[in-house]
Amino acid sequence: MMIVVCPKCSSRLQATGEKPPVHPFSIRCPKCNSIVNSEAPSPASEHGALAGGSSPSTEHRRSKSHVPFPAPLFEVEGAKNQPTDQPPADDLARLLANLLGQSNTRSNSDATARPAWDPRRVLLCTAEAHRNMVALQLTENGYQVFVALDTRQAVERMRENRLDVVLLDPEFDVAEQGAAFVTREVNVLRPAQRRRLFFVLMSPNMRTMESHAAFLSNVNAIVNAKELEELPRILDHALREYNELYKEFNVALNVAGL
Repeated sequence: MMIVVCPKCSSRLQATGEKPPVHPFSIRCPKCNSIVNSEAPSPASEHGALAGGSSPSTEHRRSKSHVPFPAPLFEVEGAKNQPTDQPPADDLARLLANLLGQSNTRSNSDATARPAWDPRRVLLCTAEAHRNMVALQLTENGYQVFVALDTRQAVERMRENRLDVVLLDPEFDVAEQGAAFVTREVNVLRPAQRRRLFFVLMSPNMRTMESHAAFLSNVNAIVNAKELEELPRILDHALREYNELYKEFNVALNVAGL
C-alpha cells in the first residue's frame, strides 16, 4: 500500500496492490476530481515524511545536480575537525581497551549505561537568535550538536544519522513551516525508533518540564525559552528520568540508554 496526497485538496489517497508500484502512475482524487501524479517510492523516502506527502527534503528528485546537504556539525572556533559518526581518533585506543577489559557479567545499571566515548547526538532546530548560544552550551557539555539552518537540512540530517535528541523551536524556519515538517518526521517513526529519540520543544510560555503540556504537545519534554541558559542541566535531568523509565525495557533488549 502507498499513500499519496492530493495537491489541491490535501486528501490522503491509498494506492493498494499486492506489490508497491515500480513505475510512475496517476490516480483521480474522489473528493475534488483532480488528477494526482505520483512516482514510485524510493527506499530513502519510505520511512520519512514523504509517506504523508511532499516535504522540503523530498520535493525534488535526487540526482547528481541535487546533492542533499544535511545539518552540519557545530564546532567551537579553533577546535579540530572530527568525523561526525565516529569517536575522536585519540579515543579509539581507549575504546578498544575498554571493550577488551569488560567483564562478561554486568549489572543491569551497567548494561544500560551510555559509554563515555559515545556522545549524545543532538539536532538543533531553532531560530537564529538562540542558535549559536544553545549549540555552544551543549557542545561544551559533551553533546555532539548538528545545527540546521533550514527545514531541508533538518530533515536530511534526521534521515541520515541516528540522533538521540531533537530540539525544536516553533519559530524554526517559519517561512517553510519548519516546525511542522520536523514534527511530522518524528511522528512517522516506528515505535521502536521513536523510543530511541528524545524530542524536546522550546516554548515561550509553557513551563519547563511540565509533563502534561509535553504529553499534549506529543513531545518528551518542554523547555521554556527563558531558561535556555540552563538547558544542559535540564536536558541531562530529563534524559536520566527517561532512561530510568525505560531501564528494564533496555535491559531486556540489551541496549544502552539515551
